[in-house]
Parts: sequence; structure tokens; C-alpha cells
Amino acid sequence: MRVVIAGGHGQIALRLERVLAACGDQAVGIIRNPGHAADLRDSSAEPAVLDLEHAELDEIAEVLKGADAAVFAAGAGPGSGTERKDTVDRAAAALFADAAERAGVRRHVQVSAMGLGRADDPGMDETFAIYLRAKKAAEDDLRARDLDWTILRPGHLTDDPGTGNVHLADSVDIGDITRDDVAAVLAALLDESRTIGRTLELVAGHTPIDEALERI
Repeated sequence: MRVVIAGGHGQIALRLERVLAACGDQAVGIIRNPGHAADLRDSSAEPAVLDLEHAELDEIAEVLKGADAAVFAAGAGPGSGTERKDTVDRAAAALFADAAERAGVRRHVQVSAMGLGRADDPGMDETFAIYLRAKKAAEDDLRARDLDWTILRPGHLTDDPGTGNVHLADSVDIGDITRDDVAAVLAALLDESRTIGRTLELVAGHTPIDEALERI
């Protein structure tokens, strides 16, 4: 399987690339900074240097051409301004989905976030509220498309070693989840047709990943 990952140098993406390589699959990571290419190669992934905030649709579609699946794992990240919350977390997600449609790549997994309905809560930090609205808009955009999509909403991300045990369902109480386990779930989702058209939430739990997917 050839999988193109937007946000290819992200902490989850690098882990996903290693998981895919271990399974004999080929990961292509889209990166903005050419200086990150070596890190992708160290993760057995093919780097594709492309700035999703400024790239043309045809450029992205060319990278996706011939892929079996697309994963949107990009994000503006902590410390970025409000403008980039929109241009990356919403606009780049929509552009990547446009490119997948143009390239004929039907399987599409998008990494989102939990708690998107909290954007208008009293006292909510405005920058974080803009981030939540951008993620919600990206989800709504993807749901309207004729793609075999799955949206994954991880809980609070940690760098602890993965356990391989999770709680994966349509709705879960917010909690922590390791980036290792998010990457493992993403890899498993790519081959799981029962998750198409589903929005799933993910936190740490007591169920092995394969079993958790079987229960969906």
C-alpha cells in the first residue's frame, strides 16, 4: 500500500511512517521544509517537498497520483497565530481532499481533535477557539465529499510509549492517548472498511487495537 501523508514531519506522522514501513507499506510524507527530508528517510518514508498553504491543486494531486490512501495529519501547531490555524487546519485539509478527489484516491483518513463543540464556551482562549472551529470546518468539508473517509479524533497527546490498548468509539470521555497508539490506530484504519463514513474518538483504554476496530 502506498500512503501519502500531509504533515509528514509531524510527531504522529513520523511514527505512522515507521509503522507502515514495518508492515511493508510505502509512506510518502508531504513536508514544507526540505531540511526535514532526512528525518523522513530515517523513518523509511519518501519525502515530497510541498507547502500546502501555497501549493497548487495539481501539484498536490501529482504527489497523490497512484496512492492507495491519503492521511491528513498536518496542523499549524502550538505557538502558531490565528491565521495559520485557518490556513493549515481548515484550508490545507480541504485542498488535500480536493487533490485526493482529483487523483482518484478514495481512502482518506483525517486527524482531527476532540471537544470541537467547546469553541464558544465561556472563557475559552480565542486562539484555541479558532483552532477548534477550523478543525470542525475541515470535518464538515470532508463529510460532504464522495470519498471513503474516516475522521479520527485523538484525546490529549502524550509521548509515553504506546501500550497497544485503546478506547475507540463514536464518542468517549476526553483523556490521554500516546502518539504511538494514535499512529498504530491510523495504520489499522487504512485497511478497515467498517470505519468508512465514521467519526471516531480515541483515548487510552484496555482493549487491543485490533479488537477495538472489530467492535466498531
